[in-house]
Amino acid sequence: MGKTIAEKILSAHAGRDLAAGDIAICKIDFCFGQDGTSSLIIDSFRKSKKKKVFDPGKFCMVIDHSAPSPNTGVSEIHKKIRDFAKVTGVKVYDIGCGVCHVVIPEMGHVKPGSLILGADSHTCTYGALNSLSTGVGSTDLAIALISGKNWFKVPESVKIGINGSLKKGVYSKDIILHIIGDLGSNGCTYNSVEFHGSTLKRMSLDARLTITNMAVEMGAKCGMMEADEKVLSFLRKTSKIRSKITPVTADKDAHYVKTVSYEASKIEPMVAKPHTVDNVTRAAAAKNIKVNEAFIGTCTNGRLEDLKIAHSILRGRKIHGGIRCIVAPASAQIFKDAANLGYIKTFIEAGCTVVAPGCGPCVGTHEGILANGEVAISSANRNFKGRMGNPNAYIYLASPATVAASAIEGRIADPRDHL
Repeated sequence: MGKTIAEKILSAHAGRDLAAGDIAICKIDFCFGQDGTSSLIIDSFRKSKKKKVFDPGKFCMVIDHSAPSPNTGVSEIHKKIRDFAKVTGVKVYDIGCGVCHVVIPEMGHVKPGSLILGADSHTCTYGALNSLSTGVGSTDLAIALISGKNWFKVPESVKIGINGSLKKGVYSKDIILHIIGDLGSNGCTYNSVEFHGSTLKRMSLDARLTITNMAVEMGAKCGMMEADEKVLSFLRKTSKIRSKITPVTADKDAHYVKTVSYEASKIEPMVAKPHTVDNVTRAAAAKNIKVNEAFIGTCTNGRLEDLKIAHSILRGRKIHGGIRCIVAPASAQIFKDAANLGYIKTFIEAGCTVVAPGCGPCVGTHEGILANGEVAISSANRNFKGRMGNPNAYIYLASPATVAASAIEGRIADPRDHL
């Protein structure tokens, strides 16, 4: 029987033939932590009494969740990260660099066929680049940092096909929300989800990364796509990718525990209602809900294409007088490009507040924390209680287009009314 992408990548890194259900020790190509998890990684590393990491070039820490620091406690953690990097020689992407899941691909740490561990659940994002990347706890990450290896149970795979053309005003975020709403938040628990289909082939890499980013929201261990010319073109522009690039494809007779297909033309602008990502409905069905805050950014939808979409709706318009609209470019490079293209000017003139590249309001440690009873519409990936800093607030998830349209109207809006 043939193999799935996950089976092939894990077999290559174990040095032996593996199939779903097998357990193996595999070599890691790259691993990382962010400022919410790196302190525990450092503590676990020090407990091991090791003096050196397995390879300083294959580990980094990204200060993105609380950047710049909002209080002295976080500042001490940031100092701890910087001090550890000085001693070990590992890389730190400091405040202002951006969100880990955008910075790490930008800086050339991901390529097809690679095996990546991150102390962050949305590490699955890099599957759009044909890698097997997954989130782990800080202790497991420390083991990888010490040894360059970790143990894996090879996941069963689910195949999701997305075919056809998207309607005007419908984007990749709407696709993944539609899928999660259909399959449920535990519909692919511990599975490797392979996304295929003609719709994906027409999508930009930015749009594809949105889909794999949210694979974990249906319980998946990883979300994966095959590499095409768009992926290879992105990698060629990344100067740090100097080794041979070998895409990994699934065999035609590979085994999948589930195969699901979706017709893209039937998908409309979607929103996920509080307090779960799979509580999904059409944006048009939620149009009477007033919002207090609109947020455009995050590792899900803070890329240049996302800012372009928001810019196209906000250009020449003003946000509603009763709300706040916050924009967080996902990396310093994206911020620079958006400024050069005039997007940042559009946001400021529309009445938005543009904050430093990073996670921003998404995590709820600073910037844009909601008051009791307030409603936010966000381009992020999670809306459980307390996600944006207040368990007594309400979060709706949507595409950057829907968020921008809602910022104009002061209530959840269908972006097609503004295109």
